[in-house]
Formats: sequence, structure tokens, C-alpha cells
Amino acid sequence: MNRVIGKGLVAVAVAVVVLVVSAAPAEAKNGVYIGASVGQTTLRIDDIDLDTDAFDYKADSTATKIILGYRFMAFLAVEGSYVDFGSLEDSASVGGVPVSVETDLKAYDACAMGMFPLGIADVFAKAGVVSWDSDVRAAFDDIIDDRGESGTDLVYGVGAQLRFKGLAVRAELEYFDISDADSLYLISVGATFTF
Repeated sequence: MNRVIGKGLVAVAVAVVVLVVSAAPAEAKNGVYIGASVGQTTLRIDDIDLDTDAFDYKADSTATKIILGYRFMAFLAVEGSYVDFGSLEDSASVGGVPVSVETDLKAYDACAMGMFPLGIADVFAKAGVVSWDSDVRAAFDDIIDDRGESGTDLVYGVGAQLRFKGLAVRAELEYFDISDADSLYLISVGATFTF
């Protein structure tokens, strides 16, 4: 019985792949597109120096993104985004003193995208630059330290999308190579509409 179910699931998976790859003229619609997505940010900074000790900072938050792009042809697009990474907070006890760090991080990015059409779907990779701005509030017991930082660094991403005429539903993973962070990732899902 389990073999029959297993073979049935394999047959369904193969049928779905065949339909996606061989879907009738579902050519990518070229032109200007806009969109939005929502996802999760993960920020990690190892060994923040606190004079007497070090603090490993790791925080997650809900992020939102607004997208504007232009698809020149089936294989090439350019895209810009405004990303609000959310409010990222972490706390610990360092040397018996409570420490908390809150980071509000926002960015603009611009990327070139290589796309590989597969019937009604695309897989894509992108690379570009990100201009970011952060407000950091650190509390050491009763001492508050507010500071702002900004910079321009690189961003990389991969993803996939399903197209339905001008509408595309996408999922993607982006890595922001920010010099002040050990890692900053954004996993998101969203939609774009091509005019």
C-alpha cells in the first residue's frame, strides 16, 4: 500500500514539473513592474565589544519591501527596492549587568537580475548595491547610548516566481553584505505586477 502511495506521489510530482516546464505560451511579460513583499530579517553581529565583555547579537524581525523594476527581456531585468528590515532587538546579561540592543534598519538597493524562464515560472539570481541606514539604541543597566550608522555595501539574492499574465508571485532569499554585521539575511514572499 505504501509503495502505491509513494508511486502516486512521484507521478503527481513529475506531472507538475512537466506542466510547469512545457506550459503553453506563458512567455515572460517584459516592461515596468511594481510590487511588494513581506518576510523575516535575521541579523547577527558577533562579539560586540562592551568594554568589560563581548556580546553576541542575534535578532529576527518582520520586514517589508517595496519593489520597482524593469524587465528588458526574458533573461534580464533591473530592480530597485526600499526595505524596512524592522526593529531588531536582543538582550543578555554581561558580567551581571543587563544589556539590550535595538536596531532599526532601512535600506535602498539596486540590482541586476538574471532570469531563467521555465514555462510559467522563473528562477533568478541578482546582485547589486545597498545603501543602508541604522539607528542603534543600546542600554547598559541605566546607561543609554543612541547612535546612527550608514553605509553602502553589496547585496546578493536568489529566488523563484510563478507568472500569471502580468502578475508574478515570488519567494526569495537575499544576503546583505553589510560591513558592520556578520550576517544579514532577508527571506520574503511577495508579488509584482508588470504593466
